[in-house]
Amino acid sequence: QVQLVESGGGLVQAGGSLSLSCAVSGRTFSPCYIGWFRQAPGKEREFVAAIRGGGTNVYYADSVQGRFTISGDNAKNTVYLQMNSLRPADTAVYYCAASRLFSYRDNYHYWGQGTQVTVSS
Repeated sequence: QVQLVESGGGLVQAGGSLSLSCAVSGRTFSPCYIGWFRQAPGKEREFVAAIRGGGTNVYYADSVQGRFTISGDNAKNTVYLQMNSLRPADTAVYYCAASRLFSYRDNYHYWGQGTQVTVSS
């Protein structure tokens, strides 16, 4: 199985930046898509961004397009989510997940525990 561990969450003011990391270990598969999802209080979990192993394809939700950047470091087996121009609406628990196929839905095969991101106004 695949293990995923998120880190980098915290408290920032509106307009600030934050970088999240997702460390991937265990028995990986090919191809492999790593996705970022988030869930705010009282809301459903939603897609944020995803990247294919090797960094050949990236995908973004409309709500974060132009503000967030997903990238990967194969040597460290880690995927990053750089978040700029943060808004209070970005406040949520952020999860990374792994899947053999790309999807905008939260039906990925493996999930991390999540990391809290709070943006104050």
